[in-house]
Amino acid sequence: MSPHRTDPQLLWRSPLAALTTLAMLASSFVSPATAVKLSDGRTYFENPPRLEKASVSQNAAYASSIYSFILTIPEKAGEPLGSVLIKPEPSPDYPRFDLSDISVFEGTSRRRRPNQFAFQVTESEKEPRTITLQFDPPIPPGRTITIDIRAFYNPGASGVYLYGVTAFPPGEKPYGQFLGFGRIHIYSVFDGSFFP
Repeated sequence: MSPHRTDPQLLWRSPLAALTTLAMLASSFVSPATAVKLSDGRTYFENPPRLEKASVSQNAAYASSIYSFILTIPEKAGEPLGSVLIKPEPSPDYPRFDLSDISVFEGTSRRRRPNQFAFQVTESEKEPRTITLQFDPPIPPGRTITIDIRAFYNPGASGVYLYGVTAFPPGEKPYGQFLGFGRIHIYSVFDGSFFP
């Protein structure tokens, strides 16, 4: 007998068996939750995205370059990816990003691809060079994406530059999950650090 089929005589003779059978029947109709929402309306990731890697196409000081951030949204994230915030850590020098030249595509190819996801980009007025990409529609779980941002030029000083990456689910009150820092190494011929 299939465990999901009920025998009326079994239900009558054994209340425990009846409860067990009803529980099994109920579980067969439960679909995986796709939204994790608190009572106050906040949405959050059950398993947050991961920052896999940050890299730069040209690591020479003052060079025009592409900054790449690779993120994975787990199958069991519980929510799609609604937006991503990228914030340079304070330093005396920053790259200057071209906000009109951003591409978001699926995969981790080293060769830049055309944009595959629709988004709006904004730069913070309070914290210049901190940018937010708002995806519309949100990117579903189970994807690995690359965010490519062109910089007009790299910082002029050699060193390690940190970029904090925070992911948000969609919703009116999304709870941001800090994914870590992308580390970008810049080398300069002027201070002898060009060859790492």
